[in-house]
Amino acid sequence: MHEPLKAAVIHNGIEGLDGLYPDSAFMVYNRISVAYPVQLDISQYDVLIVPNGSDHVFMECIKDTVEAFLAAGGVLCCFDGWFTPWVPGNRWVMDNSRRTIDVRYKVVSDPYGFMKGIDIDGLNFSNGISGWWACGYIQPAAEAIVVLEDTWHRPLLIVDEHSTNGTMILSASAPLSDSTYATTDDDASMQAVAGIYRNIVEFMHAKKYAYEKS
Repeated sequence: MHEPLKAAVIHNGIEGLDGLYPDSAFMVYNRISVAYPVQLDISQYDVLIVPNGSDHVFMECIKDTVEAFLAAGGVLCCFDGWFTPWVPGNRWVMDNSRRTIDVRYKVVSDPYGFMKGIDIDGLNFSNGISGWWACGYIQPAAEAIVVLEDTWHRPLLIVDEHSTNGTMILSASAPLSDSTYATTDDDASMQAVAGIYRNIVEFMHAKKYAYEKS
């Protein structure tokens, strides 16, 4: 077994965030507190995680740091709607014009195995309510892979390995983590969210060591 990846989690004091990302054989985490003025070095990490509810004014302040991290081959996971333009080549659009009762998710392409073993109804419904998971949609870079889309064919989960020298795994404000905390208490929904996240972690781990071997 290879060494676990080192991940930095942007932490702006959200209650329960510490428990969402427990260390595992594939990944160990360090929480980085949001602080101004901004002075941040993430060059020692393999992965940067921006969880749901993050401070995107802060993220815009470290835009150049994130771009340098990606240029060096790092992996960015943003599981929040980024309302400031700090994500290279991809844009999140806030849109609540559609009825949540009509929201359904569909797998478009899954070359990385993110949806392996996942019951998509766990995302479609939480305690019988639809539209609970994602918010808005992503306008992806031209060569990004769309993993999930909604009823209106709008991208919700994408992977971009072309806009930078690194990898970006982005969701449309859809939380992904080992635990769901207060996002949902529906067992099927909790299993779906955690299952996708663990598949993503395994993908990142395998990719790093496959690249180093090559």
